[in-house]
Amino acid sequence: MKTKMKAGIIGCGNISAIYLENLKKSDTVEVVACADMVQERAAARAAEFAIANAFSVNELLADPEIELVINLTIPGSHAAIDIAALEAGKHVYAEKPLATSLADGKHVLELAKSKNLRVGSAPDTFLGSGIQTAKAAIEAGMIGKPVAATAFMMGGGPEGWHPDPEFFYAPGGGPMLDMGPYYLTALVELMGPIDRVSASVGAQIPTRIIGAGPKAGQQIPVKTPTHLAGTIDFEQRAIATMIMSFDIQGGATLPWIEIYGTAGTLTLPDPNFFNGEVKLRRTGSDEIETLTSVFECGQNERGLGVNDMAKSILEGRSHRADGALAYHVLEAMYAFQTSSLEGRHVVLESKYEYDRQLKTSELV
Repeated sequence: MKTKMKAGIIGCGNISAIYLENLKKSDTVEVVACADMVQERAAARAAEFAIANAFSVNELLADPEIELVINLTIPGSHAAIDIAALEAGKHVYAEKPLATSLADGKHVLELAKSKNLRVGSAPDTFLGSGIQTAKAAIEAGMIGKPVAATAFMMGGGPEGWHPDPEFFYAPGGGPMLDMGPYYLTALVELMGPIDRVSASVGAQIPTRIIGAGPKAGQQIPVKTPTHLAGTIDFEQRAIATMIMSFDIQGGATLPWIEIYGTAGTLTLPDPNFFNGEVKLRRTGSDEIETLTSVFECGQNERGLGVNDMAKSILEGRSHRADGALAYHVLEAMYAFQTSSLEGRHVVLESKYEYDRQLKTSELV
């Protein structure tokens, strides 16, 4: 039986380094080529990680040896590269979000289905020990039936440190599409599929000043919501309160994610990372317990979803960080804006097949 899949990476920016570092240790994925719009960048990554080929994008897509494309381009290019890879007959795994429009996200999934190919998408942080320890606790009944949750990402935005932050404040950017996938994917993993969303959104600070790099001092006009607050109703009847914001200038002390059940509360670590402590407070007790992790995990295991996807293809089973989950999350993110604009609950059309997900015990 075949045990390894050959892959190529498109997009050799900052995030590609951690993927290449982690995938070098993979028993399932062999990266044999990398490509970038800037050929010198692809050549530099190939040399740094001893990758056999530094290709143009078209050369990589045309290589019959490559079965899986890992798409690490900027968000606005995710759908276009996914589509090109699928048209070339290759499976594809992309960074988050799946796409910057629902139409593009849907097209990617439909094309993959028509060609009997797989689509995977980050984030894969929910496969790490932090979220999976919380999931195991819920499965074991430690907090009873989950009835509510909170999720908060509240900060001042990336313009103070990022040298090219303009895209964060353009359409398709903002805190929801940037950080929302981590929080929403974790909530769906723990609470099940989303039924509807109700929200208010705004841009409380209309211009931003770049604080670092050669563009320091330049102004950025804000053209996308930078503060989104709403409620999420899950199909299993639990309700979550969620705020994603780049408008909190003085910092915040709210927890990243908490899950409230009929018999206790779970406090989760930052869903942007793979590990971290999970705290449990049982109903009627003042004691806060730190749960034992279900497995050992590093802080940055990016590529875990790629490994699982490749292995699942070889074994003929479903993969975890799949396109259907990413589309469900994408629809939920856009539902925040639609709800605020139209003044109504937004019922999601996508019906994510949560029941087919593996139990935590099957992941370890």
